[in-house]
Amino acid sequence: MKNMLAVLSHALCRITGRTVLLIDLSEYVSLTSPASAASVSAKAQRQPPDPPPVSARAPAAELVSVHVDRTDGAGARVVVSRSFADFTPHATFDIKKCDVHRLEDGPPLQAELTREDGLKYYRIMQTVRRMELKADQLYKQKIIRGFCHLYDGQEACAAGIEAAINPSDHLITAYRAHGYTYTRGVAVKEILAELTGRKGGVAKGKGGSMHMYSPHFYGGNGIVGAQVPLGAGIALACQYQGNNQVCVALYGDGAANQGQLFETFNMAALWKLPCIFICENNQYGMGTSMERASASTEYYKRGDYVPGIRVDGMDVLCVREATRFAADHCRSGKGPIVMELQTYRYHGHSMSDPGVSYRTRDEIQEVRTSRCLAPGIASRCLAPGIASRCLAPGIASRCLAPGIASRCLAPGIASRYLAPGIASRYLAPGIVTTQVQEIDIAIRKEVEEAAQFATSDPEPPLEELCNHLFHNSPPLEVRGTHPWSTLKSVS
Repeated sequence: MKNMLAVLSHALCRITGRTVLLIDLSEYVSLTSPASAASVSAKAQRQPPDPPPVSARAPAAELVSVHVDRTDGAGARVVVSRSFADFTPHATFDIKKCDVHRLEDGPPLQAELTREDGLKYYRIMQTVRRMELKADQLYKQKIIRGFCHLYDGQEACAAGIEAAINPSDHLITAYRAHGYTYTRGVAVKEILAELTGRKGGVAKGKGGSMHMYSPHFYGGNGIVGAQVPLGAGIALACQYQGNNQVCVALYGDGAANQGQLFETFNMAALWKLPCIFICENNQYGMGTSMERASASTEYYKRGDYVPGIRVDGMDVLCVREATRFAADHCRSGKGPIVMELQTYRYHGHSMSDPGVSYRTRDEIQEVRTSRCLAPGIASRCLAPGIASRCLAPGIASRCLAPGIASRCLAPGIASRYLAPGIASRYLAPGIVTTQVQEIDIAIRKEVEEAAQFATSDPEPPLEELCNHLFHNSPPLEVRGTHPWSTLKSVS
């Protein structure tokens, strides 16, 4: 019994990030016999101990104590206390190895994750997912018109890149730009209002889905591949100013065969520009699979003389560590680097594309279940009701060390010790499940309020149509649809 409880306490500590004490406290819970009247009375008087101050915190190896005793007719007693790890939890996880090109070493094979970062990544990815689904709904209601390219499925790319660079670094992307607009600091309501063409949009309602901007974010760009040389120009400005900043220039696999990319790679390599060229390979360029469009699908090698890495773009930690590696490479003066993020989009190329004429629904579902880590992961990791929701797309699968659950919890231990109410009372008491639920509720509320704003805010008046053509210039007249129709532009 003592050995089994020791194994259980170790497993629970690894899983929950909190101290697990297996001690003789018959007044708390009896697993083999009903509690006596004396134990019920004592239970009302005793509570789990409070954690000591941070300065008195024990080393991680000392955070588990085991004591098993047997009293008359009571059997072994189990108590799981609050842990110091409730306040400063972190863990290190193995991540998928990246393929490298012209590099001696690649990104690390392990990544550290704190609870705070895990919840932060979850909030970012879940917000982008819900925002895009709301945009899908508004488009189908004909409230959003024109081009609209949704980002759901690729959220780990945006979240991981933003986690690895500084707010002062620069980013430019293609027309699938909603996710990066959000991670670069624009509120959901400004994004949705821009999609609906309202005055409160981030571009005053005149940019639409493909043209959103914010400080250090140079937008979506509607011309396929055109943002890549622009990104190299931004990197040239960083190098010229000597500010130790980098530029991230993103493009899709559909744009990877553009001639301007190779011209840009050549110039960036000659001048050793601090530019990270990132190909978001979502497997399809519009309706054409990458195998049918590219003689070589190893996009991370397309720079030839430019180093490259290929990354699992569905894992936020892989993306974060690879982007940190790439940013350090650029900041050290070694020149540009090419990254390929292997990802997948769930919607079609745009809202006018149903997305199932060139791929099957089974393929999409297979990716959702095998590679998308958002829905239902926790129920697979933490079987006995410890958490009903996952921590994040790509995070919840890291809740358990490999093999711990299957070795310690699965063979009867969970059902014998965790099922009878103990897990819900002592494990993750409002730390994981409650926080994630609160985040979900807040995100739903934020997106709904943003949608109401996007549908009720007025459209920009006609006299403002040509404003902001130039920055900091005097007013000028702009020709309208015929010579006798003139409009005025004000900076």
